[in-house]
Amino acid sequence: MAAQSATPPPATPLKALCRDCAWTGGAKAARCPACGSPRTIFHEELGALSMAHLDCDAFYASVEKRDDPSIRDKPVIIGGGKRGVVTTACYIARMSGARSAMPMYKALKLCPDAVVIKPNFAKYREESRRIMAKLDALTPLVQPLSLDEAWIDLSGTERLHGASPAVMLTRLQREIEAEINLTVSIGLAPNKFLAKIASELDKPRGFSVIGAAEAQTFLADKPVSILPGVGPATVTALASEGFRTVGDIAAADLKHLAATLGSGGLRLHRLAHGQDARAVDPDQVRKTISAETTFNDDLFKADDLEDELWPLCERVARQARAEGVAGRVATLKLRTPDFKVHTRRRTLAVPTQTARTLFQVTRELLAAEPGGVFYRLIGAGLTEFVPAEGAADDFFAGDERLALKKEKTIDVLRGKFGAGAVISGRALKSK
Repeated sequence: MAAQSATPPPATPLKALCRDCAWTGGAKAARCPACGSPRTIFHEELGALSMAHLDCDAFYASVEKRDDPSIRDKPVIIGGGKRGVVTTACYIARMSGARSAMPMYKALKLCPDAVVIKPNFAKYREESRRIMAKLDALTPLVQPLSLDEAWIDLSGTERLHGASPAVMLTRLQREIEAEINLTVSIGLAPNKFLAKIASELDKPRGFSVIGAAEAQTFLADKPVSILPGVGPATVTALASEGFRTVGDIAAADLKHLAATLGSGGLRLHRLAHGQDARAVDPDQVRKTISAETTFNDDLFKADDLEDELWPLCERVARQARAEGVAGRVATLKLRTPDFKVHTRRRTLAVPTQTARTLFQVTRELLAAEPGGVFYRLIGAGLTEFVPAEGAADDFFAGDERLALKKEKTIDVLRGKFGAGAVISGRALKSK
């Protein structure tokens, strides 16, 4: 009688994971049984989730601390001068209350010992490329939101990598820390909305999980401002209707929400129940490229404002060329001393990626503003992008093609000999 082969025991569902040695198991452990690390994760849905959000920890400040060990243990703020705005505050500075988007004078009042560093976006973009390349090696479904964060969909990659998405993500964290010497936090969840929230729960060096079964309960007591697209005006509108928490929206009558907020109310209702059907879109084109500067002293003269505007247009156009896109809409941003923001837009006859055209249009928008008004900030930008290839082939785009040719030549020279190799007459005038 032939011996019957033994049926292998069913695999233990993945519910526990060590972030330091990648041990996996099916039961909660205060410390990893393999290496003794306390950095273990336990979640009932750990092995079933594949949508993640990666967020670099205080990215700009962390890059500067990595490159200058003398400031590693000091509060660091990345931003402009005394009248500028905080771009990033490191975690030590945040303990004093400093935070992103805060006016610099307020941040320095809260944290007077902070080391203030002017942003170096060229360096940050390079570090971002290194991190994003590691994400691209895991899956083609990567959607960057900015230089320091991205959504990742690891569905269907388990057979390719021989490990679950959770294991691959902890491995990714370790590689970034070991090879790039920067830390990231990761959120793992059933969808993009919950993954982004999860990545904020345990920063820095965090790894948090929100499962489908717990989502609505987890969200219930959170303020409505946690929902995507809910800004201060919407918070006020919702509060006037008695909706202050996500749970209030989840329990609301759909007809009442639709009457209050239209189709946006239905979207918020789904989010309040932890539902988000958005897919990771690796081809999503960025919505805007912009640059701005805050003046040391308020300005009102047209010539002075134009001198500040030109280098911003150069920076925006150079970034558009680097990304291979052209903008259909030019924008001008102005901020008055009372912090009111005025934004002006103009649709272009031909999509552009040249500083010449952007400056010409934003200069005209500036000239249309009332005279004698003081401003503390000016900005320029491009939106509504199209692929650059063929964008200047329009019959009326002769001047645009000529300007583009000149500016691309300048890009090449600056790439070879440095940013100061070619300086425009306008830039010299502004110095």
